[in-house]
Amino acid sequence: MYPSRFAYDAPSSLEEAIAILDAGGGEAKILAGGQSLIPMLKLRFAAPERLVDINSLPGLDYHRVDPDGTLRIGALCRHEDLEFSDKLDAFPTLAQAAALVADPIVRTRGTFVGSVCHADPQGDWAATMIALDGSIVAQGPNGRREIPMSDFVLGPFVNALAYNEIAVEAVIPAAKGTARGGYLKLERRVGDFATASVAVALDMDGDTVRRAGCALAGVGGRTIDANDAISVLVGKTLTDENIAAAAQAVAAAAEPRTDHRGSADYKRHIVETFVSRILTNISRSEQKAA
Repeated sequence: MYPSRFAYDAPSSLEEAIAILDAGGGEAKILAGGQSLIPMLKLRFAAPERLVDINSLPGLDYHRVDPDGTLRIGALCRHEDLEFSDKLDAFPTLAQAAALVADPIVRTRGTFVGSVCHADPQGDWAATMIALDGSIVAQGPNGRREIPMSDFVLGPFVNALAYNEIAVEAVIPAAKGTARGGYLKLERRVGDFATASVAVALDMDGDTVRRAGCALAGVGGRTIDANDAISVLVGKTLTDENIAAAAQAVAAAAEPRTDHRGSADYKRHIVETFVSRILTNISRSEQKAA
């Protein structure tokens, strides 16, 4: 199937791109990596009147760590840039997810921020951002605003951006303590949508959990914020008993449905298993380091 007709713009500045969006009145879409948008256009799940290609905009293809440890990822930073970056050493949840996003071909063109904005219930990056208490910086005609990830993903394929705003940056705060975490994903084959994915991010003070974050993909009609569920670990050590309690709490927060990838019970079991596995690996690493 071919896309419906659309106008095409390739602005040379961020301000010009925002002006085009503003004039479009909600009928224009941003084109960055295009790995989500182009398939939707071909299937006519999306039919915008205008595409605004931001790939020529300068200064948006970065990822950097600020002096305070904050990670900033620009709107044109590709998945592949993060996959092979040493800047993720302090962000193990992101580092483990980077090689599991889609497939190698998609990772060369797709963008981190674009994936988060797509708000796919089976998307990897939105889950990691929620677990890490990240935020999105949006710029529109009235300037910039920062939107916490807890408020950014509103539902399946729906985010909090206004029609005349562009997500220009993702922000992930530095850990308050030692960063530990992991990302596990069950897929039938490489590049397939997730049957279930789990992102876990811990801030450790010695062997005690200072902050715990978790989010799930593929087990609900949206990215599941499981931060409250895994918060049972805060102030505790990673004993077998505490790990089991956290895994059960997170699994209870999942909202899986039975489909061709498995039953709801099976998916919930996978979530519990993945949380337990990630936390157990962290615990063993801490014991070796002690």
